[in-house]
Amino acid sequence: MNKKPVYKRVLLKLSGEALLGRLLHGIEAEMCASLAEEIKEVHEAGVEMALVVGGGNIFRGQVESKRFGLDRSVADYMGMLATVMNGLALQNALEQIGVQTRVLTAIQMHAIAEPYILRRAIRHLEKRRVVIFVAGTGNPYFTTDTAAALRATEINCDVILKATKVDGVYSADPAKDKTAKKFHEVRFINVLKKNLKVMDATAISMCMENNLPIIIFNLLQKGNIKKAIYGEKIGTFVH
Repeated sequence: MNKKPVYKRVLLKLSGEALLGRLLHGIEAEMCASLAEEIKEVHEAGVEMALVVGGGNIFRGQVESKRFGLDRSVADYMGMLATVMNGLALQNALEQIGVQTRVLTAIQMHAIAEPYILRRAIRHLEKRRVVIFVAGTGNPYFTTDTAAALRATEINCDVILKATKVDGVYSADPAKDKTAKKFHEVRFINVLKKNLKVMDATAISMCMENNLPIIIFNLLQKGNIKKAIYGEKIGTFVH
């Protein structure tokens, strides 16, 4: 492992399910605390950290709109509010261990978070605060993957770290297909052509256009965030 981080500014994309821990629904305090410790370790090494968190552990807009017959826009806004809850939980966990944070929301709610303003976000990073982006892009029909690609591009991140439950990108679902091949490295255009499950097509296209690499790795293996930031070959490198 390198002695110093190979990336200066990174965006960590967490799914809402990352906060479940052993629960079936909601937010597990122990999981938040564990994540906060890993984020603190790399933050203290001098890395500027931004986070985008999903809301699937509480409410998944696209799924629930079909299940309950909700209008898709309404369901997506409800999903955005779920990301705010997750962001506040992560903020609390980080600040309990001495890491200064700011939650910036794409949907204004002045009592609990700052509105997203690009210059303010960059200033917070420069002042050594962990920035947590919530409420997606603020628009329905866009995933938090797309929000991650957008925010990472806007604040000039070196890389997106996408933390998942699997150890990289496969040719098929490894849980269902034993012959599924793992890709250690893959190009954006091949992700789109082969419809590989990395991020949605909008997010991948945005990263491809802006030459913003993505590292897909297993969050459940402790220490992987640090390994990715220090340049150790883990998961799948998408470029």
